[in-house]
Amino acid sequence: MGQPKGNASSLREQWQHISRRAVEGSGMGRLSTLATRLSTLDTRTARPAPKVADPELLTAEHKAWRLEVFKRAHWRCQWPGCGKQGGRGGIRLYADHIVERRDGGAPLDPANGQALCPKHHQVKTAQARAERMSR
Repeated sequence: MGQPKGNASSLREQWQHISRRAVEGSGMGRLSTLATRLSTLDTRTARPAPKVADPELLTAEHKAWRLEVFKRAHWRCQWPGCGKQGGRGGIRLYADHIVERRDGGAPLDPANGQALCPKHHQVKTAQARAERMSR
């Protein structure tokens, strides 16, 4: 079969005709959709499973590591140019592993920790995840 010729609307009509013939010739007939068989999930009543903390993050050793990271950072975000104050009266800080644990970072070495504000913790985690996915 050669290439269809003509203007855009006639090309569309020719391709529709060709695709109809291909479906009819396959014995499949028209495909029906599942839309009428699937209902929409009501998020007001269907809640996701609650988050469960990694047991390693609840150990006394990890809590001590976290406190050491915050003290070393003077309870400030360590992202370059940020320095938002954490601790009492300040924003929430995250004790973040510079080299993530799943990437082989030392889980309890204070040198592998940094204090980050929520915004920069999210940015850093997204960058690490993207890099991990590209490998």
